[in-house]
Amino acid sequence: MAKAPNITAAQVWERLQRGDRLQIVDVREDAEVATGIIPGALHIKVAEIEARYEEIDPTCEAIIVCRSGRRSRSVCNFLERMGYAQLLNMSDGMLAWPGETEEFYP
Repeated sequence: MAKAPNITAAQVWERLQRGDRLQIVDVREDAEVATGIIPGALHIKVAEIEARYEEIDPTCEAIIVCRSGRRSRSVCNFLERMGYAQLLNMSDGMLAWPGETEEFYP
């Protein structure tokens, strides 16, 4: 099984600036997303991914995001086992996010 490729926060931001519609899944904890989330991102924390992964559209590319890229890599690995093929891991995480965030109340 192929490993989901990496994408940087700057590349995701550039794609959003171009107007690309992206399926972004933020897997951080509630306290982390309370500090701000990428506008339009779906929040499914790591502990809930096994129960909620079907909320992610498998027919669309999904960019998985966490704080630094480690948890998102783990989630990519899980989703690959569930049959998802169009995955990207935001390898530098929200620590490197150059764009705006919106308030989020989990």
